[in-house]
Amino acid sequence: MTQTTAPGRDRYSAVAIALHWLIAALILTNIGLAWYFDDLTGLARVAPTQLHKSIGITVLLLSVLRLAWRLVSPAPPLPAGTAPWERLLAGAVHGLFYVVMLGLPLTGWAMVSASPLIHVFPIKLFDVVPWPAIGPLTSLPHDQMKSAHKALTESHELLGKLTYVLIVLHVGAALMHQFVRRDVIVSRMIPFLRRA
Repeated sequence: MTQTTAPGRDRYSAVAIALHWLIAALILTNIGLAWYFDDLTGLARVAPTQLHKSIGITVLLLSVLRLAWRLVSPAPPLPAGTAPWERLLAGAVHGLFYVVMLGLPLTGWAMVSASPLIHVFPIKLFDVVPWPAIGPLTSLPHDQMKSAHKALTESHELLGKLTYVLIVLHVGAALMHQFVRRDVIVSRMIPFLRRA
């Protein structure tokens, strides 16, 4: 059964679509990098870790831009027949995606700032643009820095696990809408996809 939305508002804007796919690609790349360098030790770990930081800060900047764009260009409405529980779940998943898109890079940035290694390996985006550490964290006494680093690392890892859950829910819902319900939901974010 074909469902429609309001005329002229049935698809995300080109800016929203571009930001969605760019941020998604960067997050997936960073997940792959984290899995890769997790098994490395010593100097072999430095380059992929630095790239992970660069991508994380890029995700943070793009996510702030995406959030600002969302405020001036709201999402298209869901199809009229969408159940209340589906609206609630979709809103919760999208809201939590903003939490991880902002929270993961922020906790990562704070985590590396609260480490003595920040003085040895400062943040340099893509090995070109210097990025500041979070000043107060870099000058903590040793015991406080160690405690802060541990807490921030745990927060970063917890947000990473939440990201895995959200990706599974998001992709699973997209596949269900596209291949089971055959409605217009997925075509709102994929420009070349034929609408149901």
